[in-house]
Amino acid sequence: MTNREPTVFIVDDDEALRRSLEWLLGSVSLQAESYASANEFLEAYDPDRPGCLVLDVRLVGMSGLELQETLTARGIPLPVIIVTGHADVAMAIRVLHAGAIDLIEKPYSDQALLDRVHQAISLDAERRRERLRHAGVRARLERLTPREREVMDLVVAGKANKQIAAALHLSPKTVEVHRASVMKKLEADSIAALVRMAVAIETDGRSS
Repeated sequence: MTNREPTVFIVDDDEALRRSLEWLLGSVSLQAESYASANEFLEAYDPDRPGCLVLDVRLVGMSGLELQETLTARGIPLPVIIVTGHADVAMAIRVLHAGAIDLIEKPYSDQALLDRVHQAISLDAERRRERLRHAGVRARLERLTPREREVMDLVVAGKANKQIAAALHLSPKTVEVHRASVMKKLEADSIAALVRMAVAIETDGRSS
């Protein structure tokens, strides 16, 4: 996981608003970068950089909604806070379904925005830690032999050693050896931990 300081990325075609937001964020020691268009942001953004995105809906060229959907399509889970002066129910539903953490109407309270930005940065940090944990589990899974993976899948499914032995045409003793090896290679100290790893990886695979 990167050790970079989080950055609040601002995308708004109103230069005065961008400068005002940069000042506000800087006043609470938050690093900020602003962009006048969605395309300008996409060309510059490095997904390894942590932080969040404060995004206006109405932009010249690609709209804020289109940018949000583009990030989602590219698998970039940067937390997004939508700001707009023209909110309606349909828009709120669309941006929240697309993964925005909130929609804030202009004019907004400085403190309300700062609160949401801090929450978004914390969310991004947690997501990055989770992805790092999942990457570690996937790397350990690759150390399993095909037979160990079969045993693991059956253990996770709740099968007892005798049932696994019958299903794989092995002796119970051999199953015990494979099971112990799986636990050691995956650094799982209990069956519950093993199940949590398997569920996390399965969920991660479905969302990627």
